[in-house]
Amino acid sequence: MTRNTMRRSSGLFPVWMAALGLAALATVAAAAPPPLGGTPRKNIPMTAAGHPAEGKIEPFLGEPNLDMQQVFKGGRFPNTLVAVDGTVLALWGGVKVRRSEDGGRTWGPEITVGQGFQGGGAIVDETTGDILAFVEKHHPPAPLTVYRSKDHGKTWKAEKTVIHKDANGNVPSMHMNEAGITLRHGKHAGRLIRAARHYAGRNHRSKWPEHYTTAIYSDDGGKTWNTSKPFAEMGTGEAAVAGLSDGRLYYNSRSHWNKNKPPLRRRCAWSADGGETWTDWRIVETLPDGPQNTNYGCMGGLVRLPVSGRDILLYSNCDSPGGRNHGTVWASFDGGKTWPLKRLVHEGGFAYSSLTAGRPATKSEGWIYLHFESGGSKVARFNLGWLLKGEKTGDGELPKWIFQ
Repeated sequence: MTRNTMRRSSGLFPVWMAALGLAALATVAAAAPPPLGGTPRKNIPMTAAGHPAEGKIEPFLGEPNLDMQQVFKGGRFPNTLVAVDGTVLALWGGVKVRRSEDGGRTWGPEITVGQGFQGGGAIVDETTGDILAFVEKHHPPAPLTVYRSKDHGKTWKAEKTVIHKDANGNVPSMHMNEAGITLRHGKHAGRLIRAARHYAGRNHRSKWPEHYTTAIYSDDGGKTWNTSKPFAEMGTGEAAVAGLSDGRLYYNSRSHWNKNKPPLRRRCAWSADGGETWTDWRIVETLPDGPQNTNYGCMGGLVRLPVSGRDILLYSNCDSPGGRNHGTVWASFDGGKTWPLKRLVHEGGFAYSSLTAGRPATKSEGWIYLHFESGGSKVARFNLGWLLKGEKTGDGELPKWIFQ
């Protein structure tokens, strides 16, 4: 069964869309107006809710806005994502979720996904609307259970999943990566992908030089997964992936073992084959990898805003000379080549973090969500208009189209 056939048979699409034919299920062929500063696109990817997967930039602009709420008490390990209907999900710990159906203004009660250890990398399958969560039995390496929700995170059911070994013969571990994505562009559109890692037997300093990061990807809705070739640098882990408008992927990783000693910066690479291989590895000099007085990094958040024709990436981490604090968000407007802007979100305690963005035509539209460790967990909700009031980093220039 093809991914498009799965989408039509799921019953999530209205009858009029089924009549458009199999090829039209992935896109709406009608011409759409260009986004602010963008270029016209004839084919706009759609989600299982019947909404455009990407839209204009205007909803993310407007009056600067930031608010923040405590969401969980105690524990660790955040993920966050937005379901196709606009419900915001904050996943936490081992493993719980809270849902917001009003764009992040209020949050519902805690829901148990499964008993275990947060695997990170939760994914919204935009083709079907299902959400996948990864739960390991204990701190990895550990047995893995994948849970699926068909009702935007209200209920979860374990399912059998096959994850194939990487090129080195290792089955990857999941903990603790940024949320995964559905690819929207290019010949691999519809593919699910999330970052993964190899733990080299155990999480001990003596093993850190043997760690490396990968990605797992699925073309059958998450039933079976292949593993990418390893990332170029050893000692890496806890990574994030974003899909770009030209079909390429941007990969950003923590350096779990920094042989170059402080200051510690992130690593990145790109993929032109749907996440099967990673090329053009480099150190991202502008982006700190957690506090700068250690030789190991900190999990960071990454998201591409759903703006048609533009590759606006946001990254979150500590911006601190010492200690996990001063949570900050950086912005790139060219798919991760440069990072010319940053703004402090939370001056106090700030450790692991996860970023997601609201969806067009839903109550979440125009919002950016940052779920982070801070005496339990907090969710900061802000817009791009707020972020644009931040400070310049000196790494490139803000594009003129952002202010038009």
